[in-house]
Amino acid sequence: MPLITLPDGTSKSFDHPVTVRDVAASIGPGLAQAALAGRVNGKLVDLSFPLLRDVELAIVTDRDDDALEIIRHSTAHLLAQAVKELFPTAQVTIGPTIQDGFYYDFSFGRPFTQDDLKSIEARMQALAKADYTVTRIVMSRDDAVGFFRGQGEAYKAEIIESIPANEELSLYSQGSFTDLCRGPHVPSTGKLGAFKLMKLAGAYWRGDSNNEMLQRIYGTAWRNKKELKSYLYRLEEAEKRDHRKLGKALDLFHTQEEAPGMVFWHPKGWAVYRIVEQYIRDKISGAGYQEIRTPQIVDRSLWEKSGHWGKYREGMFTTQSENRDFAIKPMNCPCHVQVFNQGIKSYRDLPLRLAEFGSCHRNEASGTLHGLMRVRNFVQDDAHIFCTEDQIQDEVSQFVDLLFEIYADFGFTDIQIALSTRPEQRVGSDAVWDKAEKALEEALDAKGLAWKLQPGDGAFYGPKIDFSLRDCLDRVWQCGTMQVDFSMPGRLDAGYIADDNSRKVPVMLHRAILGSLERFIGILIEETAGALPLWLAPVQVVVMNITDRQAEFAKKVAQKLQELHFRVDLDLRNEKIGFKIREHTLSRVPYLLVLGDREVENGTVAVRTRSGEDFGSMSIDEFSQTLTAGVARRSN
Repeated sequence: MPLITLPDGTSKSFDHPVTVRDVAASIGPGLAQAALAGRVNGKLVDLSFPLLRDVELAIVTDRDDDALEIIRHSTAHLLAQAVKELFPTAQVTIGPTIQDGFYYDFSFGRPFTQDDLKSIEARMQALAKADYTVTRIVMSRDDAVGFFRGQGEAYKAEIIESIPANEELSLYSQGSFTDLCRGPHVPSTGKLGAFKLMKLAGAYWRGDSNNEMLQRIYGTAWRNKKELKSYLYRLEEAEKRDHRKLGKALDLFHTQEEAPGMVFWHPKGWAVYRIVEQYIRDKISGAGYQEIRTPQIVDRSLWEKSGHWGKYREGMFTTQSENRDFAIKPMNCPCHVQVFNQGIKSYRDLPLRLAEFGSCHRNEASGTLHGLMRVRNFVQDDAHIFCTEDQIQDEVSQFVDLLFEIYADFGFTDIQIALSTRPEQRVGSDAVWDKAEKALEEALDAKGLAWKLQPGDGAFYGPKIDFSLRDCLDRVWQCGTMQVDFSMPGRLDAGYIADDNSRKVPVMLHRAILGSLERFIGILIEETAGALPLWLAPVQVVVMNITDRQAEFAKKVAQKLQELHFRVDLDLRNEKIGFKIREHTLSRVPYLLVLGDREVENGTVAVRTRSGEDFGSMSIDEFSQTLTAGVARRSN
């Protein structure tokens, strides 16, 4: 009879077979009520799962990380049940979980409307309140095909027919609704309730544009109403902070159909771009990097040799000239190896750190393009470090220190780290991958950093460490990366003379801190709601006169601040001062200087901030010292 070992090390023995639900009940009625599922020997299972032998068991409640996945998957089934009850002729297809929620695709004779969405959500709430028991059923593949065909569910039957004939399938029933699913699911619909349907969209069956266009309903689901409310608030805030809206309102940039996925920078936006670029340039120069520049268009033969043509061809823009095929570079790495290959290199030259603000083009699908966040043309703060195997850990360590310092200057201190290992499609031997993965793991551990493992998510040429920022709305943005590459340098004939006079192939470390400058600036705009910190603001100060009597003094104040290398605008328009203050406050200018007769007489400036603070009168020297200190702090 089974011996059940619990997470705290205690165990329970039973003289008869039991389920996960039985074990929860034996521990206490409170746990039995809160239980959603179980984790048996590390695998998630339903509460009805039978325990026939000795196992390790954890009871999953809504406090567990796994709970959200179960709740969201179960809520997708609740959505499908509601649609079937309201629209019996609708056919269900697939309904997976996604980040922050779920969706379900349906085939139906007419488009769903926003009113339909409200009716569906109301029916979902009623079904949750009815607290239907969720029951798992096991069927053979052929029986399942027959069952769904009998229900008129042709799409579901087609999915099952693609599964091998000898497999048993699990189906889940709740009330009058049954769906195909691996599970696990909540024990009853009453465990659901903190959800909201978000939007409608179209989606081709099986992702093929030759197939029928289905209707996709997106929803979000959470453990409780408080979490749901918090999520909806974050969405509302994200809408206010949308960098595309702010980019237009603040006159920073725009995009248009004639150049999809490419950015038209306006003067103020380009000023921000250049400030960020120059800041990174200064930082990496101090860290021993040498900046280079490589061509935009390179012959196909180099991309074939590097492996990109075979692995990444669909993502490249190509062109032809004089019967030769060329690619507009989607990344900089093969070109950096060409710079390394010029002249004989010795072990004394290593590590060699080559950096480039490289303009790259990638043929992203038009439907994925999104302002600055997803573009076809972008610039990376890209660099490649050529080093020996013995230098890897030290280089990774120095890079991590530089990365954390830079992120802190931009106001990001919550950094998540993930180690991504070998994907199925890759170049290089397993022995080489073993060595590369171990080097990165040891480097992270030596720094004492917390990190998570992402199996199979590495680049095709090597494993990588990804660095992600958590913003003020609790969103996570992957920006920085460090990748170890034992393969590409050899493929591209890179070599150096070792201390024993033998020729060896260097290790190549691919690294970026901001990633795409365009995307990072988009993140900054949303993080600050357009109120960029003083050191990044395209206009740091606006000088305003109240009447024409102060115009000449205002010009002198602006000129003096400009001579001190501050970014200053002069507003001498014949408008009321309240109008000017409001306009420049909405433009997120950090400091507003108001000049009246008293300021002219005393040679001072009246200082206001965009947040409405009144600093009173200052001499120009005092104010310039305030600006200098604010820029040096790099704070908001």
